[in-house]
Amino acid sequence: MSNAANALDRLIAIMAALRHPGKGCPWDLEQTFATIAPHTIEEAYEVADAIQKHDMEALKDELGDLLFQVVYHARMAQEAGTFTVADVAEAISDKLVRRHPHVFGSAVVADAEAQTRAWEDQKAEERRALGGRAAGSALDGVIAGLPALTRGVKLQRRAARVGFDWDDAKGVLAKLREEIEELTEAIEAKDEARAADELGDLLFTGVNLARKLGVDPESALRGANAKFESRFRRMEKLLAEKGLRCEAATLDQMEAAWGEAKRGDKAVG
Repeated sequence: MSNAANALDRLIAIMAALRHPGKGCPWDLEQTFATIAPHTIEEAYEVADAIQKHDMEALKDELGDLLFQVVYHARMAQEAGTFTVADVAEAISDKLVRRHPHVFGSAVVADAEAQTRAWEDQKAEERRALGGRAAGSALDGVIAGLPALTRGVKLQRRAARVGFDWDDAKGVLAKLREEIEELTEAIEAKDEARAADELGDLLFTGVNLARKLGVDPESALRGANAKFESRFRRMEKLLAEKGLRCEAATLDQMEAAWGEAKRGDKAVG
């Protein structure tokens, strides 16, 4: 197994060679922070996908791709004279030490929940210091570019920290039923704009329910997507065994095959 420092130094040297003005790769030389950012996001999702599939070999590979993205951005910043990859590592090290006084200092936390509160308090203090003001919105710092489900959780957690929250999941369930009724009314009224708005409220409340249940909604939806894909493919296979394609099958035939695929999943489980 390679020494971590030597391996990272090699990666940094490779990145420098790719961006060398005279001898580098033409594609890499054309890239900017803006053009690389989508690749960075994609690599993060591929890491999550490998974790969901419990594929450690793929996870190693995808983490390498994600690490390369960090080195890529740091290299462009170094060329611009703003910071280096060493500055990035130093900054995150300082932040981790600062936000874990119970590990690197004399502070004491009772449990993981207390640590989470302390972490958020420290982040809030850092935001106030950066903003140069004594107080701001509890929602400051929740960036708009996050995936909608993830951002919803963060917004709700911030609101909950100042007391704007339901007592338990039952309150959220009641709100969920209310949102379904309002969406139904909008659909019956054939009001597309209102229906879209009410659907957003319903999804946002679903995110709140996930938070109350301690479930990551992004992971839950990825799991639901994977389950649907698996059952749909099984349904296609079952129909094909009967000489049918989905396009030619009736809805009743597809539903029967879907039910069989679903029962197969339960049997495996």
